[in-house]
Amino acid sequence: MHTQVGIVGAGPAGLTLAMLLHREGIECVVLEARDREYVEKRVRAGLLEQNTVDLLHELGVAERLDREGLEHNGIYLRYNGENHYVNMAGLTGRHITIYGQQEVVKDLTQALLDRDVPILFEVSDVELHDIESATPRITYAHDGRPTELTCDAIAGCDGFHGVSRPTIAEHLTEYDYVYGFGWLGILAEAQPATDELIYAWHGNGFALYTMRSQKISRLYLQVEADDDIANWPDDRIWQELQTRLGNVNEGTIVDKGITPMRSFVAEPMQRGRLFLAGDSAHIVPPTGAKGLNLAVNDVRLLAPALTELIRSGDTTRADGYTTAALRRVWRAQDFSNYMTQMLHDLGGGLFQDRLQLARMEYVARSEAGARSLAENYVGLPAEPDF
Repeated sequence: MHTQVGIVGAGPAGLTLAMLLHREGIECVVLEARDREYVEKRVRAGLLEQNTVDLLHELGVAERLDREGLEHNGIYLRYNGENHYVNMAGLTGRHITIYGQQEVVKDLTQALLDRDVPILFEVSDVELHDIESATPRITYAHDGRPTELTCDAIAGCDGFHGVSRPTIAEHLTEYDYVYGFGWLGILAEAQPATDELIYAWHGNGFALYTMRSQKISRLYLQVEADDDIANWPDDRIWQELQTRLGNVNEGTIVDKGITPMRSFVAEPMQRGRLFLAGDSAHIVPPTGAKGLNLAVNDVRLLAPALTELIRSGDTTRADGYTTAALRRVWRAQDFSNYMTQMLHDLGGGLFQDRLQLARMEYVARSEAGARSLAENYVGLPAEPDF
């Protein structure tokens, strides 16, 4: 088999890249280790920056997003038992939209299949070969048959635990920081008790109140990094959410789990004809809501680079991909770390608590402080490609 771009991974990065390439007439094949049902149901992020929403509109896959997404104008910072509103739309003219990552994946998957773009689910034994040649190869098994796919380029969009980054690990510099706590997240059949997201600082630890629809709430608690979900029966979760967030509507919890917190960047994001995008190249703590949005920005830059490489052999954009992508990646890392450091119990005692409260009070009282937080949170405008 041959295609122009082999895409490893059917998450937001891989699927969005496939849509962008298809729009330009570039052939691609998407390979995914999981089955379609799993990919479309796994609960992940749900906050879309304005840039991401705009791109989904450009690609013609925003019909359900427009109908079901929840547009938000700002957030509440909660400390000392009170909510303080940050009017992000008023400060920046831009919005955020709540729409689950799994819903984005469903929309993109269906759109690609409708356009006859191949997505092969449940592939195994994926390996990448000859990436420094002009004809890299992907070997894998599908439906029990060993297969080889030759390409003009490979996009590694297979996440932190995928095969793409390890293929070039010896050529990378990896920056890794692990936080000493995690997030316990729940999805509950409960009408949200807030009109905007609430980011809460509390003596017991951080909490976040968000939602997926008018009937589904998504809530988070800071817990120990090595905590066991078995230590958190539903009654205890609701009690702690009430303590940290104030008024919370309770309901049936349909999903819960504990996610570790880390920051990670691999540089460069490419080697030869292999290009990394999304979580395969970088991880951000979820406090800043940047993971999915960074993945989409990566492929917004990668698609024209691959198009020029394949059509004309021009390597200018391809050679500059890492530099262009990492500009936003490191900005997002800094902002995500800032939000994480400001809102979580860092174990620094009363002195650390007072510093955090001073930072939040500055945001609440200062237009300059609020504007800085707002423009980073809603996402800086998309920059020129290179």
